[in-house]
Amino acid sequence: MKKFTIYLLALLLLLTMLTPSASAKVPDFNGGVLDEYEYEEVFFLGNSPVTFSGKATVTEKENKNQLTSTYKFTLSNIYGDKLTRSVVYVSDLKSYETKGQTTSNKKVKSFSEKVTMNDSNKTTFTLDDYQFSQGSVIDNRPATDYYSGNVIARKIYIRTAKVGKITEKKEVTVYMSGRDVGYKNFWGSTDTQFIDYEIVTPEGTSFVTSKVSDSKSRVLEYEPHTPSLSSFVGGHSVISSSNMVSEYTYNMPYRFSGPTTGTIYLNKEKTPKVERLIVPKFRDIAKHWSKPNIEKLYSLGIFDESSNFFSPDAAMKKDQFTVSVAKAVDLRVLEDKPTKKNTVKKALFEDLDPKDPNYLYIESALNNGIVSPANAKKFGAKNSITRAEAVTIIVRSLGLEGRAPSPGYKTNFIDDHKIPKEAKDSIYVASELGLIDPDRKNRINANEVLTRGKASQLLVRYLNFLESDLKQNYRDDMLYFD
Repeated sequence: MKKFTIYLLALLLLLTMLTPSASAKVPDFNGGVLDEYEYEEVFFLGNSPVTFSGKATVTEKENKNQLTSTYKFTLSNIYGDKLTRSVVYVSDLKSYETKGQTTSNKKVKSFSEKVTMNDSNKTTFTLDDYQFSQGSVIDNRPATDYYSGNVIARKIYIRTAKVGKITEKKEVTVYMSGRDVGYKNFWGSTDTQFIDYEIVTPEGTSFVTSKVSDSKSRVLEYEPHTPSLSSFVGGHSVISSSNMVSEYTYNMPYRFSGPTTGTIYLNKEKTPKVERLIVPKFRDIAKHWSKPNIEKLYSLGIFDESSNFFSPDAAMKKDQFTVSVAKAVDLRVLEDKPTKKNTVKKALFEDLDPKDPNYLYIESALNNGIVSPANAKKFGAKNSITRAEAVTIIVRSLGLEGRAPSPGYKTNFIDDHKIPKEAKDSIYVASELGLIDPDRKNRINANEVLTRGKASQLLVRYLNFLESDLKQNYRDDMLYFD
């Protein structure tokens, strides 16, 4: 009973630590940015750009393959102008399980928007009609979901203004088209949106482009412990951060005063959150070159060794590496409830034990196709894993094995001919992503058995890719912000 209690507490600690934060999501389609305190956007329907800020709320509810998203904005500025907006979108979701993909088709369900300008003409803009369509596809991979979508919309506003004793009503039409791309995994998510607006007014036509990106990330950092009389010298923390950046470029030929073209930048950053992790105390890694990697993975719960000895130069086993990858990306499945009291879960392979605390991770990895069994009867749990096998598991989890060239290509490694055929695509992709490097003689050593120390290095590079490289690619490389 005592052992079970200890295991349960350890499992609860791991599950608490591995609770992912909400996904990155740009709020609506107006180029605005949001933090936990305030929302800000720029309005272009008048004779000059006007910046609004205030409160924004976003709620989402999914029911029976339908996602309802509600956006509410109450904004103002120092000049006394006011903006209120409420929009409800409904997305129809369709899952293609055999393809590992999901499609989403979004339309507007209800809307209201009114902008009141504190000017001499008491100008108001009231949204009279809103036609909107967005289609998206999500590629659901074991470690990361990737998505892309396109938007087409039209808004018609009624502009009222007092000219002398007469109240004039005129139409302002906004044509919108754009796209959004993003990814989501346990370590971070980024949503990047590009929208072009053509604003047709009685005075002329203006053009605005907004580029906005929301990014959330979880980064592992080392925290030193300086007292000399202490049982440990330092440990790791997970720093969770989130920020949105936006860029508007505009061309307003009919502007009465000020520049007719320009660029406006907005930026909001949420206060980071810190999660302190447990401190590793292995006695045989003090002078080992992979010590930082091992300690990171242990602190995260990816390694759960109970011994004080890690054995960094021993061979990494296939079951250990598979479980480590699954834990690194929070790849878990819920165990089915037995239909009968004495029903015992049957192992997928004879060398796996369903009672093992890590069995579900291996089962999930098998079901998601990121690892292959040794043969029809055995998983090969205690087989020493090679570099080729380990890299294949990682690249499959990312869903990027298809990024390799057409069959028949050769890698740049001098031992290309020794790379197993089934691992060649993964070796190529991993090399391009910077996950693996050749030795000094330009050999990739695909068939070399990985030590636990070298496996730790590969896993940490994998985490760095999920934490930082995807964010760089989906945001900075696309937006080119200074």
